[in-house]
Amino acid sequence: MMRDNSESFDYEPLTRPRPRSTAIADGDEGFAKPTAWAPEEPARRPVFKEEPPPSNEVTPSVNEVFEPLKATTFEATFNETLPKPASTKAAEFDNSALQILKRGHALSYLGVFLFSIMLYFRPYEWSTSLAWLSSTAFWIAVGTVAVFIPTQLGLEGNLTVRPPEVTFVLLLLLFAIISIPFSLSPDAGLTSLSDYAKVVLIFIVMVNVVRSEFRLKALLLLTFVASAIVSVSAMNDYLSGNLTMAGTRITGSIGGIFSNPNDLALHLVTMTPLALALAMGTSNLVKKLFYVAAALIFIVGIVATSSRGGVLGLGAALLILSLKLVRRMRVPVVIAVLVLMLGALAVAPGAFRERIFTTGDASAVSRTDDLKRSIFLAARHPLLGVGLGNYVFYSNQAKATHNAYTQVASELGVFAALFYVLFIVWPLKSLLKIERETRDDHKERQKKSIYFLVLGLQASLIGYMVSSFFASVPYFWYAYYLVAYSIAVRRIYDSRKLA
Repeated sequence: MMRDNSESFDYEPLTRPRPRSTAIADGDEGFAKPTAWAPEEPARRPVFKEEPPPSNEVTPSVNEVFEPLKATTFEATFNETLPKPASTKAAEFDNSALQILKRGHALSYLGVFLFSIMLYFRPYEWSTSLAWLSSTAFWIAVGTVAVFIPTQLGLEGNLTVRPPEVTFVLLLLLFAIISIPFSLSPDAGLTSLSDYAKVVLIFIVMVNVVRSEFRLKALLLLTFVASAIVSVSAMNDYLSGNLTMAGTRITGSIGGIFSNPNDLALHLVTMTPLALALAMGTSNLVKKLFYVAAALIFIVGIVATSSRGGVLGLGAALLILSLKLVRRMRVPVVIAVLVLMLGALAVAPGAFRERIFTTGDASAVSRTDDLKRSIFLAARHPLLGVGLGNYVFYSNQAKATHNAYTQVASELGVFAALFYVLFIVWPLKSLLKIERETRDDHKERQKKSIYFLVLGLQASLIGYMVSSFFASVPYFWYAYYLVAYSIAVRRIYDSRKLA
């Protein structure tokens, strides 16, 4: 019996059923061509392909994609070519920049060091054979500034860093320049301006180039040696009776900032607490003995000057340093310091005691008169004063004011006097901050030296503020070196925190 061929076309379990007529009509028996028509798929038919659902996932980062490739050569090469995160690049740049800045300005620092030698030692005054060096300080200053400017521009892209102290001193210089055309003697003003401009320029150079503790301590060591020499010379003149100032007091063995006994005493007052602080900040016995001996020599030099302002400044500096060192039982410390000072005065030479406790002599009366006169002029000329270097023309006795604060107020105006006070006081703010941050862990080697140096600088600034109330020194080097040292300590401390 013949089998019906239609059954072979109807039985297709894995394909869609097609009518026999359609397949024959297509002209290909047994294989149906696909057509546009198809019945609904059975419910149990497996799904071989489906579209993935929309995803909200974030595209994986480069690090996630290459995570399996860690510890491979390809990963190392790839990481080197990838741009590093901004924070990492900034940190690496900061560290490298700090190292460059610490080593930068080597020639400028050398210029400052050489200039300080000429300022403190003045070798051309020790021997006539060295008279040709008399203008060396000026040319060293010019060369230092000429080297400093392009170096600073290359390192930091500016002429100077701008802590508040630099702003204050630049404002002081501006008032000095503006006051000259309105002064009684512009020539005197220009002469004073040339000297003061040199002080300001070297101060700005110091602020930028003293970038390490080594550089700072090298300058301090140089200053200590010079101060010890002039102290010994002053004591020798006092003991030998070489009283060339009005027949009653010594004068400095060299000129410049050490010629006047009151100015010499002021300088020694600022150096004494620094020497004591460095002695406490070192564990080296030789250095400790050197600093202590230097401090004692400075005190002897102050006694030799018979300066009342120097004695008051020394007492204030030692009192502040003692209170900083002893945080508890401060009342007994104050009493002990006062007792020691009175005991030292008791064993001091008779002429020294007589001058210290005398307030009605001709010198004291003259100073009081000029103090009143300078206050009167400051009130009469509050904006620009009488002009830089011109107070002497208004003095009743053709003398200086013998007071740094009223000298600035009377010559440059009350606003300039305010900037001068801020210039001296402002460093105390940052020094106090560093003291608080290093107080509890100052036993670490690095923090120990910074901690005690900060204490010494605070005491030195206080001593200067007291002693300068009796001296005409606002345009001289004393305060500017101290403030530059304070800024250097602050920058050194900040660089260590960033390293």
